[in-house]
Formats: sequence, C-alpha cells, structure tokens
Amino acid sequence: MKMKNTLRFIGSALLLGMLVLMVIINVAIAPAQAALRQLEEAPGQMVYQSRQTLKDQQGNRWQAIAFKRIRPGDTEVIYLRLVGFPGTAELDHSQPLTLTNSLGKTWTAIDISQEMFADKPQAELNAAEYDLQPILMQLELGIPLQLSLPTLDQAEITLNVSPEVVEEWQSLSEPT
Repeated sequence: MKMKNTLRFIGSALLLGMLVLMVIINVAIAPAQAALRQLEEAPGQMVYQSRQTLKDQQGNRWQAIAFKRIRPGDTEVIYLRLVGFPGTAELDHSQPLTLTNSLGKTWTAIDISQEMFADKPQAELNAAEYDLQPILMQLELGIPLQLSLPTLDQAEITLNVSPEVVEEWQSLSEPT
C-alpha cells in the first residue's frame, strides 16, 4: 500500500512538472501579440497606437509610433511617426519615407510633418510623420522591412522592422 501511494505521488509530481514545463515553453516561444494602445484625445476622438523602438545602422534608437486617429464625421487615417534622439539627424521633410522589404519590393510614404509641426521649423527636427494609409495593406506579412529616412545632414538612415511589427501596424486597419 505504501509503495502504491509513493508511485502515485511520483506520478502526480511528474505530471505537474511536465505541465509547468509546457506552460513555460509556450510562454517563451509564443508569438508577440499586438499591443495596441487606445486613447481618447477628446470626446468622440479616439487614437489607437502601436509603439516600437527601432535601431538604425549606427545603433541609435528611434521611436516608431504607428497610429490610427478616429474623429467624429471624419475618415480614419493611419500615420507613422518616427522620432530620434535630439542631435541624431535632421530629417529631410521634402522627401518621402522609403519602405523596402527583403525581397526588394519598394513603397513610399509621403511626409506629412507640416501637420504635426506647424509651430516649429522642420529642418531642426529629428522627427517626421508619414501617411501609411495608402500602402499599409500592400506590405506583405512575414517579410521584414527596411525604412529609409532621408536626411539633410548625413547619409540616409535605415531602420529595420520585423515582420511582427508590420503585422501589428496592419492590425490598426481592422475595424474598431
């Protein structure tokens, strides 16, 4: 009887250990879920955001904020705001953002920074905003992207974007 109870205890402990191990493995390898933030800017005006940190070819960090703004009686728009640390670069707002996937396919997004920075001289800014709406759903899932930011003061800045980030950006297109 004592042996039977001991075997039962060992079996239960092994089963529990296997279950814990399976949970740990699932958490460790589970794909990243979209972490969209929802903000109410004003009554009836909602913003849904995806925030990511991307590194350029020199290792500088850039904040990438893809967002959808919904205003009452207005169309939904999806923009991408890229912000580097002060002194990182002076972005050329007269040029579009170029998005290139690893298969060599290229898209451009127009710079709409004048809407974002109406009260500041743009040439001094290390930030830009681009209209993603026309191209977002053309980006292919599962394929990484490179963003090429035109600058006034140095060579183009390149940011690498993982397929998971592209998928999160596309999730902004889903009905809310």
